[in-house]
Amino acid sequence: MQISSLRMELLSYKNSAKAKILQGFFKTRKGEYGEGDIFYGITVPQTRSIAKSFQEIEIPELNELIKSKIHEERLCALLILVEKYKKSTSANEKRIIKDFYLANTKHINNWDLVDLSSHQITGEWYFTHPLERKKLFELANSNQLWEKRIAIISTYYFIKEKKFEETLKISKILLNDTHDLIHKAVGWMLREVGKRDFGVEEEFLQENYKKMPRTMLRYAIEKFPEKKRLTYLKGTA
Repeated sequence: MQISSLRMELLSYKNSAKAKILQGFFKTRKGEYGEGDIFYGITVPQTRSIAKSFQEIEIPELNELIKSKIHEERLCALLILVEKYKKSTSANEKRIIKDFYLANTKHINNWDLVDLSSHQITGEWYFTHPLERKKLFELANSNQLWEKRIAIISTYYFIKEKKFEETLKISKILLNDTHDLIHKAVGWMLREVGKRDFGVEEEFLQENYKKMPRTMLRYAIEKFPEKKRLTYLKGTA
């Protein structure tokens, strides 16, 4: 009944014009990374508000929602998980949420779904459970695009805690990845490292920038002083 009510609530915000725009933005055509994804055209703040209203939904019930063909239903399931994880004071409850999350990576199948959830669940978990961090590296070496993005975006939690080792190691693993969404994610995380310790980012770039995909490099150096940014782009840094 709770899932049905949640779905009806989401449906009440449906915006067909917005949905058409989102289906183009999130590359849902045949052969694109979001192929077949269906949008209602609901904004993230609207979806987040609904998720907060349905926090009492238990994790087993979310199993149905996270497998939905509707993008916003999957996002709502993930936002509920994030809130449950943040509010939980039990390590066992957090483990259950983390395990559920990782069991459903094939349904966390667009970049916004990853970016709005991974660092707050798997990121926090592996930061506070260092003996289990090898899982992040397994994800980074996955053949699945979204698991690789989960691996690098999870390290955003580490970055905020000013721990950069995992970000740099996973960035190195993904250095030769062929997908644009991985290039952007790695570049973004390197930029976030640089915001907190410019020297750490630049040391990594000095060793690797000539091997990096152009998009990854552009994202990583976006906030550099213009003169320095151009030296990297010209290969003379």
